[in-house]
Amino acid sequence: MGLLTVALLNILTLSAPADSISKTGKATYYHKRFEGRKTTSGAVYRANEYTAAHKTLPFGTEVKVTNLNNGKQVTVVINDRGPFGKGLIIDVSGIAAKELGLYGKGVVPCKITYETP
Repeated sequence: MGLLTVALLNILTLSAPADSISKTGKATYYHKRFEGRKTTSGAVYRANEYTAAHKTLPFGTEVKVTNLNNGKQVTVVINDRGPFGKGLIIDVSGIAAKELGLYGKGVVPCKITYETP
């Protein structure tokens, strides 16, 4: 194999698409009393930032959250751990909850989608 062929194979391998994973469950949101507190990642929680908690996804993972009741979607970044209630798969910030139509409802069925490296 020539050097050019090896280089092209390396480029193709590096740019291979990531696998997309979707899961369904229930979404909830942070209570306003958490404003200004540190998250598990060390970041400060801000209700006006598109962030979320997930039990196992790496910090920094972008997750698309879809409210299955109304189809509204938002993208958040994981920076905390939780939620730990039965059936809950993601805990989103206040602004994300408002955009999803979740704010004031407490819990809604949702789908989360993210890519694996």
